[in-house]
Amino acid sequence: MPELPEVEVLARHLRPLVKNKTIRAVEVRRARVIRPTSERTLKNTLTGAELISLERRGKYLIFKLHKPGRREPVKLLGHLGMTGRMFLAPKNAALPKHAAVVLDLGRERFVFEDTRYFGRFTLDVSSLAKLGPEPLSKEFSAKHLARELAKSRQPIKVKLLDQSLVAGVGNIYASEALFRARISPLSPANKLTSAQNLRLVKTIRQVLAEAIRFGSTVPLNHGQTGDSDGLFYFGRAEGAPDYYEERLKVYDRAGRSCRRCGHAIKRIVQAARSTFYCPRCQPRLRLSA
Repeated sequence: MPELPEVEVLARHLRPLVKNKTIRAVEVRRARVIRPTSERTLKNTLTGAELISLERRGKYLIFKLHKPGRREPVKLLGHLGMTGRMFLAPKNAALPKHAAVVLDLGRERFVFEDTRYFGRFTLDVSSLAKLGPEPLSKEFSAKHLARELAKSRQPIKVKLLDQSLVAGVGNIYASEALFRARISPLSPANKLTSAQNLRLVKTIRQVLAEAIRFGSTVPLNHGQTGDSDGLFYFGRAEGAPDYYEERLKVYDRAGRSCRRCGHAIKRIVQAARSTFYCPRCQPRLRLSA
């Protein structure tokens, strides 16, 4: 599933392409992805509206639109789910089989394609209220992390996936940040020391910033070519071209040598998700009785 860096790079890519475009018509081909918004409400709200901005919050895309007759901007929430793609295509290009929502922008169409239909493209923005601070913001600090982790006995890797703790961090980057911070993914969240909390905030920021920077240099090959869609820049996606440099230190490297110490990377399952770590570089805390 795309995490914060992939969504951020996509937002930067789409922003200049959609800004100031007016939506002339809306086609909903898979009603599931717009729930709980009805098809009628979506069409009535978006038709005639002008796209004025596109931002990212956590793993969500937030489209702001000006609708004639409304004082406040309309907010449209996009989430890629596991297989979603968003791109602009020429008006005369054939739509992909799994196009879920299509916006007529005149000479081009905005396409939300989702093979498995786990994504969202809806006027319901209630999910945003549950999100914690942005990891690259000042609000995400060691003090915030210590205060929130003190309430939880969950393993730290599992807790990092809680979007109310910090928005946008997912499975890949949680494993990578913990490795850099030399913290075991099995450590109870409330047992981390002040020094560990400080290191973890630093490494979360580092790994996300590097992923965004690297992803920003990779062209997004959206459209009808069937090429890679440019997601998962930080690792090497299956079938990715040669310019995708392998940058992951532990994720998806089970059994391979740790780049730091040479020990074999281990894979475990936590909360139904794969976790990768180096047992030597990330030793478990010794808890007193």
